[in-house]
Amino acid sequence: MKIHLVGIGGIAMGNLASMLRSLGHEVSGSDAGVYPPMSDKLKEWGIPYAEGFDAERVKGKDLIVIGNAISRGNPEVEEVLNSGLEYASMSSALEKYILAGKKVVVVAGTHGKTTTTFMIHHLLKEVGLKPGLFVGGIRKDGFPGFEFTDGKYFVIEGDEYDTAFFDKASKFLHYRPTYAVLNALDFDHADIFKDIGEIETMFSRLLRLVPGNGKVYYWSGAANLKRICAEASKFVKSEAFEFNRKDSKLAWKKGDLFSGSRVLRPRFFGNHNYRNAEVALRVCEDILKKENIPNAKEKLLDALETFAGVKRRQEILFESSKSILIEDFAHHPVAVEETIKSVKQRFPGFKIISLFEPRSATSHRNVFQKEYSFAFKGSAVTMITEIFNLKKVSKDNRLDVKKLILKLPKHSGTLPFYCKDPKDLVNRLKKILPQFEKDKILILAMSNGAFGGIYPSLKELVGSRK
Repeated sequence: MKIHLVGIGGIAMGNLASMLRSLGHEVSGSDAGVYPPMSDKLKEWGIPYAEGFDAERVKGKDLIVIGNAISRGNPEVEEVLNSGLEYASMSSALEKYILAGKKVVVVAGTHGKTTTTFMIHHLLKEVGLKPGLFVGGIRKDGFPGFEFTDGKYFVIEGDEYDTAFFDKASKFLHYRPTYAVLNALDFDHADIFKDIGEIETMFSRLLRLVPGNGKVYYWSGAANLKRICAEASKFVKSEAFEFNRKDSKLAWKKGDLFSGSRVLRPRFFGNHNYRNAEVALRVCEDILKKENIPNAKEKLLDALETFAGVKRRQEILFESSKSILIEDFAHHPVAVEETIKSVKQRFPGFKIISLFEPRSATSHRNVFQKEYSFAFKGSAVTMITEIFNLKKVSKDNRLDVKKLILKLPKHSGTLPFYCKDPKDLVNRLKKILPQFEKDKILILAMSNGAFGGIYPSLKELVGSRK
């Protein structure tokens, strides 16, 4: 077929284009702007693309895949609708052309989706099952967020965000789950969901799609997940998980991670990541019970120790005996709090300077005004920029960063600084660092975006400390 992707410049859409091409389809695409790394990858894969949109480009195509960021008024979309051309969302194209006939592991939840998806894929691959993969990230060792194989298993990140302008249900409802992992369920995506009840409805719909011979895994620490899974238990088996309990695969003892009597040395750290690893092991062990894999449990533990982790998740950009710089994707208050806790546990003796950019759709809003004030506990200093786009949300609904700064000393016990933008943050940090000349410091930069491109400057700052 001749398939054209409108919005091909996004990582997920570009990865889908490559997978469709590997199936033998003639693939092309367009976007408002296509930048590295995706522009380089599309050239490497031999997929032609155009900058800008033109109605002529969709004519004569058998299928048009329309990305989530594309809306009505786009000339290619309007031509598709006017001409009656066949079209699909990215998620429905995945469902029909990639996931059909596979046993699919869908990893969903407010936190930990990307890491857990990569982790399950890595474990299954290391024991020889050749699983497919589709996830919104890149591993620290450079492994991309997709793999298309002839294996019968496929691991996919289950995003609860809406699918397309013509399909406002969550993406994961297209993913044909045999196994569903629910890591957490907190309110998020305030731009499309009114309250947590609307998100719970989407998760309940996901569970209705799991077959009777499949399985659901949910974090026992979330009461709402327990309730939702209880409702689905009439039709599908469900299992609660947590690490460091009597029935857990993993336990934390005396500063080490154990599986039974074996001490593990994983490259990741922190309770939230050990929880991700706990469910990854449970899913993989259940799958391997159905496969003839000798010494499967030991092989899974070996694979867990070699898992590289995910870029922009606890990624150490610089490390010396006196200074550490870590980049993290954390933007939800729960994720911010968990990330600081894990870093503090992993690097005792270091004073943490937390840098935060409110950039996501939810962090732009004041829905977590109070929660953010408690999220920075453990930080000696906290520096927060003004929200990324002041025009994105009305003043009445906008996160008040200056008000948040005033609450931080009492609620999080940290010395706070308001910064008008990332550049201002770097300048203020330069002035603050001399106060910590005799201390070991860890700078933790948290943003779900580019953070104004400040990372080279941060590296220079920590690298210059003697």
